Amino acid sequence: MKKPILYADMHVHSNYSDGAFAPAQVVEHALRINLSAVALTDHDCIDGIQEAQEAGLKNNIEVISGVELSTQMDNEEKTEMHILGFFIDHKSRELKKQLDIFKNSRLERAYKILFKLEKEGIVLKDKSFIENGKDKSVGRLHFAKALIKEGFVSHIQEAFYKYLSMGRPAYEPKFALAPSEAIKLILKSGGVPVIAHPYYIPYDDKEMWKTLIADGLIGIEVWHSKHPQNVVKRLIDIAEEFDLLMSGGSDCHGPYKHESPIMGKVKVPYKIAERFKKKAQELKSL
Repeated sequence: MKKPILYADMHVHSNYSDGAFAPAQVVEHALRINLSAVALTDHDCIDGIQEAQEAGLKNNIEVISGVELSTQMDNEEKTEMHILGFFIDHKSRELKKQLDIFKNSRLERAYKILFKLEKEGIVLKDKSFIENGKDKSVGRLHFAKALIKEGFVSHIQEAFYKYLSMGRPAYEPKFALAPSEAIKLILKSGGVPVIAHPYYIPYDDKEMWKTLIADGLIGIEVWHSKHPQNVVKRLIDIAEEFDLLMSGGSDCHGPYKHESPIMGKVKVPYKIAERFKKKAQELKSL
């Protein structure tokens, strides 16, 4: 009798950043949909990992300690690039110190966005997502949901198109590391650095990949909920050309209104998660 194939979703968010699920709920949902492992990769935040891992032990779900760091490329467009870190030491003092800077800057940015919205005549009645932001990683998605809740827009895309995207009246850039700095921070924290959803960056730029790999990049997120199949095929080619580990995940932010959570919509065989675990162990032994 063949053993069942085990699966992992290696890109999931909790309400410690811009997700709807508490960390324990992330694990409970992973159990419901028969995942064996899930990577908690909150934006610039690792505070939910302990809670998720404790829930994972109770539910026999492996919780991969992860993070998704915001960086900005040094190109003409100042393209935003996100870098995932898998199997990081979430108790690392240096990592926590750096992420505290992210958290404080995100809170400052939130008040600037709030001020810009008010200049547009949009006064949010419920500001609790900002006022409680000292313990969270506040982002534009929080504002998008607030704008919908209070009737200023009808959906998330409209919120970004009208107010929150670059060039729109309430846009405010966020604090970001250089990609090389984020990669090195993840490596120092015992983790494996991986480019998140490369569909959103100039992924056919070979010189970019060479530079990132020289900085210590180890993996690439090939499978993602927003990646068309032709992009997946191209990213597989890039991974093979540059000998990068391939990962995949849904980028689930939990349920929203009548939409079910997309966790597990994109998943990878558990053996892929094991490859990253092995690589993290190798890095720690150096």
